[in-house]
Amino acid sequence: MSIIVVTGRGGAGKTTTTANLSTYFAQRGYRVLVVDGDLYLPNLGLHFALDNVKYTIHSVVKDPNIDPEWAIYRHRETGVYVMPGSPRLEDVIGISAQRLRDVLENLKYKYPLVFLDSPTGVPFDTLPAFEISDYQIIVVEVERSPIYSFEVMVENEVLKLKALGDKFGLKVGVVLNKVREAADVIDKIIEVIDEEIGVPVLGVIPFDEAVPESVNAGIPVIVYKPRSEAAIAFKECGQITEEWIFGSSESSL
Repeated sequence: MSIIVVTGRGGAGKTTTTANLSTYFAQRGYRVLVVDGDLYLPNLGLHFALDNVKYTIHSVVKDPNIDPEWAIYRHRETGVYVMPGSPRLEDVIGISAQRLRDVLENLKYKYPLVFLDSPTGVPFDTLPAFEISDYQIIVVEVERSPIYSFEVMVENEVLKLKALGDKFGLKVGVVLNKVREAADVIDKIIEVIDEEIGVPVLGVIPFDEAVPESVNAGIPVIVYKPRSEAAIAFKECGQITEEWIFGSSESSL
């Protein structure tokens, strides 16, 4: 099962969401692999303290002789298997998105659940990977703004990214992140997404200072501060996502 996590704007918390959802599933007993698909601006490794490793997704994509397992690291604190990207410019030049697709297709047979952290905006880096994926999660940052302004943003962001997922036959869900609005405002936003756009809202994650702290520590907030508001919300999001994907949250792989 392959899940692509996308967003329309930088800073929405896409990678944070990827890291914490994958951690939730690993804690549930799933064998989970998370891959940095942002080939030009990778930062997934930072969220797992794996920003200085020998082999990366870039190594595997550029050199077919490198075993993909060499670039996969089990994060001790969470149990998540991580394939980070390389921050070095020389590793980015000449990279092949099509080769990324082939690598992921092979890894799906070894890891029942694969999360792909996609780049911001139209995900050209991971576009070929949409062909072999099953689900798309759109992460939307909820700003303090009038409802009408948000509806315009939904049209410009969620609808376009959903259309991309629809094109490849993916099931699409939304996570609202960094939420600071009152409950009645969020309820209206959820109604717009769920009823007018026809996409389920999988989670509502509040703005929480524990999240940047956890990123600095290289441990997703679910484990770093499990009683924080964001951690509790990510766990609830994980439960809903598990039911969305598998139809139940009672079994694991």
